[in-house]
Amino acid sequence: MLLLIALFIWCGNLEYRKLSLSDEGRYSEIPREMAQSGDWVTPRLNGIKYFEKPALQYWATAAAYKVFGEYNWTARIWPALTGLLGVLFTFIVGARLYGRTAGLYAAAVLASSVLYAGMAHILTLDMGLACFLTVAFAGLMLGLDPRADDARNRRWLHVAAAGCAFAVLSKGLIGIVLPGAVVTLYILIKRDFRLLRKLHLVSCGVLFLAITAPWFIAVSWKNPEFAWFFFVHEHFQRYTSTIHQRYQPWYFFIPILVAGILPWLFTMFDALSHSFRRLNKDKAFDPLFFSLLWAGFIFAFFSASGSKLPSYILPIFPALALIIGTHLATIRGPLLAWQLTPIALLGVAGLIAVPFTVQLASDKIPVDLYIAQTYCLYAAALTLLLGMLVAIYSGWRGHVRNAVIACALSGLTTTQLLVTSEDALSPAHSTYHIAQEIKPYLNPATPFYSVRTYEQTLPFYIKRTVTLVDYRDEMDFGLQQEPSLWVPTLAEFTDRWRKDDDALAVMSLEVFAELQQAGLPMQVVARDTERIIVRTPPHP
Repeated sequence: MLLLIALFIWCGNLEYRKLSLSDEGRYSEIPREMAQSGDWVTPRLNGIKYFEKPALQYWATAAAYKVFGEYNWTARIWPALTGLLGVLFTFIVGARLYGRTAGLYAAAVLASSVLYAGMAHILTLDMGLACFLTVAFAGLMLGLDPRADDARNRRWLHVAAAGCAFAVLSKGLIGIVLPGAVVTLYILIKRDFRLLRKLHLVSCGVLFLAITAPWFIAVSWKNPEFAWFFFVHEHFQRYTSTIHQRYQPWYFFIPILVAGILPWLFTMFDALSHSFRRLNKDKAFDPLFFSLLWAGFIFAFFSASGSKLPSYILPIFPALALIIGTHLATIRGPLLAWQLTPIALLGVAGLIAVPFTVQLASDKIPVDLYIAQTYCLYAAALTLLLGMLVAIYSGWRGHVRNAVIACALSGLTTTQLLVTSEDALSPAHSTYHIAQEIKPYLNPATPFYSVRTYEQTLPFYIKRTVTLVDYRDEMDFGLQQEPSLWVPTLAEFTDRWRKDDDALAVMSLEVFAELQQAGLPMQVVARDTERIIVRTPPHP
């Protein structure tokens, strides 16, 4: 019954929320074009070659479109399912190494952590990467377990190799670099070079290449320019520079971790403290030390990067959840109650803070949208408070299992309510609403320009691409390969516009005012707080 409740909460808002932000638009549109064109080798965004990421998630989402149709939930189904798969593998490794109770608690911690649960319901590529790195982590932990026989170790190491391969197909070479670096560091620190013989490097390498090589060969054969852009620009330059304008200070991920691990923050500190005291001193494989090294190295790796986004540290959460889960299996109830008390106070603070969110209102996000959002925010804060009170009461009574379950369900539900609340802002963050208004004007032959902007969610909702005008951004490399796919200058666009009998264009309010002042004839079709869509007026 608890599993069914958790699954209902996990999947309940996938369709409700409109696609928003850059990532959700981008990663819903690329597979839509793939499914529509039938070209499953070359990814395209807005009809333009797009080589920033590998194709695994595009294939999965395009397949969901083919089977079920193009909806919000089919666009988001891959991160949701891979998030669940990561929880499952965390349970498996916890149960096999530390017992079923520890496995259950580890899975509960992971599924209810704010960052992990939240990112499983936002359309990016990071959850797929985190999932398959979790598969690799579980495979390595169980494959190197000295208590298992050789056959079982070999099977799990091949699972790890497959996890690395699918991680590479999810987001690139990071899928093999991170696990390889952690294993190497573990061997060097422990000076246990015998593990090299246990890794089955030849057969695992063959399996890894069998999974990854076909697509990389096919896309490079079809697009000779792919290799340099993907391997040099998107890996080496991205990590060592601020080329993508995502620079953040070295401590950027510290507050992300503090907020992202809620509601288990204080339990995490306690678990880490106990873990360092329980490390094995001998050379026998130590899964606890491996988990600490996994989380610590990945955290440090991305902290040193010139490009940072909050979701980059998702792969450390399964290891942290395992450490916390094993600690919860032995914790005293009253101690857990004390650790959850500050989280209950956070719920009280949330209830007090919600009315002040309307002060964030601006011309682009009007106050009425924030007022609509407050209902979900109140529900989230109240859910957190009530869930923590139940967990604290259970802990004081010595019922640790009940406390963990209450805390986990409260954390998951609170996160889902926070994610769901964003839909109230969708008139500003998504083009869903404006796309419905312009559908009567759409037909396949109508030119549709996107002037000095690219609204990521618009092509998905109007089921067609647009022609970029004086805008390149992330599509710059693709436009260099196929320059005929865009209009490079505003002057050329205005010439085309005056000659078109029936055309549409989307632009910011500022660009509209500029063109209007220049005397370009435009008829307003639809507008919202951030963008406006116009058409060519009828010729006399």
